[in-house]
Amino acid sequence: MASRSKFQSIKGTRDLLPPETALWNQVEQTANEVFTTYGFGEIRLPIFEPTELFARSIGEDTDVVGKEMYTFSDRPAPTEGEASEPESSLATRHSSLATSISLRPEATASVCRAYIEHSMQQLPQPVKLYYMGPMFRRERPQKGRYRQFYQIGAEVLGGQDAPTIDAELIEMLMTFFDKLELKGIELNINSIGHTAPNCRPAYVELLRAELTKVRDKLGPDSQRRIDTNPLRVLDSKLEFEQGVIEKLPHIADHLCDECKAHYASVKTQLELRGIIYKENWRLVRGLDYYMRTTFEITAPGLGSQNAVCGGGRYDGLVELLGGPPTKGIGFAIGEDRLILSLQEQARQSDSANAAAGATSKKLPVTGRQSLDVYIAWMGEHAYAAAVRTAKDLRQAGFSVELPPTELKFGKALSHADKLGAKFALILGDNEVSEGLWTLKTLADGNQQKLPEPALIEHLRTSLSNAKPL
Repeated sequence: MASRSKFQSIKGTRDLLPPETALWNQVEQTANEVFTTYGFGEIRLPIFEPTELFARSIGEDTDVVGKEMYTFSDRPAPTEGEASEPESSLATRHSSLATSISLRPEATASVCRAYIEHSMQQLPQPVKLYYMGPMFRRERPQKGRYRQFYQIGAEVLGGQDAPTIDAELIEMLMTFFDKLELKGIELNINSIGHTAPNCRPAYVELLRAELTKVRDKLGPDSQRRIDTNPLRVLDSKLEFEQGVIEKLPHIADHLCDECKAHYASVKTQLELRGIIYKENWRLVRGLDYYMRTTFEITAPGLGSQNAVCGGGRYDGLVELLGGPPTKGIGFAIGEDRLILSLQEQARQSDSANAAAGATSKKLPVTGRQSLDVYIAWMGEHAYAAAVRTAKDLRQAGFSVELPPTELKFGKALSHADKLGAKFALILGDNEVSEGLWTLKTLADGNQQKLPEPALIEHLRTSLSNAKPL
């Protein structure tokens, strides 16, 4: 009999397992907490949309739409009472009536579609929405990049394009990273002007003329972009092109007066909020509906592709998708890359602590699943008390492991240590008869006897004191 092949996850995808998922939950919960304090509400979006939505928003000529989206034809639903069709007939009807749909490669277009569909322009403006979830692109898998990847993002739609809105959105983002205690992040900002003839279009033509002069010093992709989208040349990471690009004119020197004033005000508002930033004239967006403020946040531990967040203003997108003229600005965080950076930071911190002979105050984000109490019970009478105690502790909010079968004392403590438990609650016949529970601190081996009513408060105090400042 032939052996059956083992199923594996598809290339570019992976399973997220405990204890790593605890860190993902922590990151997402922090986003929930921070974003709601700034007046944002969560929106939950479909994973697939009409292909045309992304073709119009991202651009039909982009690699994302042309090469990377997962696109397929939706099978028409059978009408009521319709007889089953032969496969060949169904295939013919499928191809002629099917709608092209795509797994979402990003979520901004979906948020704008929802804003239009649900007439959110009639709500008090601006509307502040945030989202989190999986996106899909058929990219070449590499460190921190997957074909199913996760984003946390936020959008502000409607109202004015006041610089204060841009600055407050960035402030919220920096607060989020600060709450996560992510070190070494850097905020880059720029302005790309808008579509008035004396602003970005004039700069693009100047840029095209300058690039044409040095065409022979550029690679094939950049040469093609001179004609199709000169701004994209500034995104090039090719080492031999960097010297050429650095000599090109800067867009900040060619903004119209209105956009110059807007950009200056954004920087003033960031400084008012105590936010440190770096101006990066090469931080651009290639589509016409993007305008004025653009920003990016980089983090350590990710190599050369170190961006964890990108955002900017897109005042023309809602109108492009069939809605009313609407101001808009937003960002998207690459959650996979953020997690990677947090894990790398934890590893470096653990290495530094080990070298210094210190111990971490909390489990590293790459370590074991956090467990508060392991109940080591021995004896039939003790098991009933163990079940009751486990229920009481869980209702009080503690994480508890209750082994299903009796284990010898040494084996039980070894199991508790492997699970990363902070305490072992030892329940035997003596403890039950005396009404005194034995609580062992696994980090140092200390143990003490406590009456059952005092157990929960003692644990609460002990765990509270053990939390990092």
